[in-house]
Amino acid sequence: MPDQQPAELVRVACIQMQPVIGDVARNVERSLEVCTEAADAGATLLVLPELCSSGYVFETRSEAWNASEEVPNGPTVTRWSDFCRDRGVYLVAGIAERAGNRLFNSSVVLGPEGYLGTFRKVHLWNRENLFFEPGDLGFPVFHTPIGRIATFICYDGWFPEAYRACALQGADIICVPTNWVPIPGQAEGSPAMATVLAQANAHSNSVYVACADRVGTERGQLFNGQSVIVSYTGWPLAGPASPEDEEILYADLDLGMARTARNWNAFNQPLRDRREDVYQAVARSVPSPNAN
Repeated sequence: MPDQQPAELVRVACIQMQPVIGDVARNVERSLEVCTEAADAGATLLVLPELCSSGYVFETRSEAWNASEEVPNGPTVTRWSDFCRDRGVYLVAGIAERAGNRLFNSSVVLGPEGYLGTFRKVHLWNRENLFFEPGDLGFPVFHTPIGRIATFICYDGWFPEAYRACALQGADIICVPTNWVPIPGQAEGSPAMATVLAQANAHSNSVYVACADRVGTERGQLFNGQSVIVSYTGWPLAGPASPEDEEILYADLDLGMARTARNWNAFNQPLRDRREDVYQAVARSVPSPNAN
């Protein structure tokens, strides 16, 4: 038998940074600085936080509007795309997207070939509902030369359906730009709920997960940091990062393993073993919950 070919590893970088609310020019410059550092370290797939170009805690819709731009032809995505072409890398990054008269909390997927696509946050958190529309593009998976890349944003990760939707479409890795905030009841020193959810869903779907969080306090809101890169096994490969410092996490991944390792043994494969007949029967028998 021929020798087994060595795996082609993809170096993933999760970039934990601290944007400044409303200072788009500064934030974009800073994002390019840290992306350059990651590319110089050999990273091929880079992930930036949610709304990293604009900051997060908007006070008014007009403030959010002024920090937004059209995708893909706005100045920020143009500069990020130029960087990806110049350095031969892929980038997933959070941005405030303007589409006509609507605003979306979005992430863009870019590569050496330019703009690949957009995800719009499906599940809006707290005051995001005052400024943004719920996402209307589903959970796309982008087929690239380095693997199948999916993305969603922050609170989407609290819904198992988001991970499952990506895995069922064959995603190898889910890149999560995020702005995690503290969860009530967390004991000091215990893992953040966000990282626990990332690990659990990586395991149950056999998919890599790369979460890039922000740090700092913005208008009184503390952010968790603790970015993490998780194996398809559910165990962290890098991180969790610091809860307060800017930092870059790296991991070298064999993205194809996320597909082949879904066969856990001779009998079990978590996507194949789903019992949709049972789930649908339960859903039909349970009354819809109240909107409140």
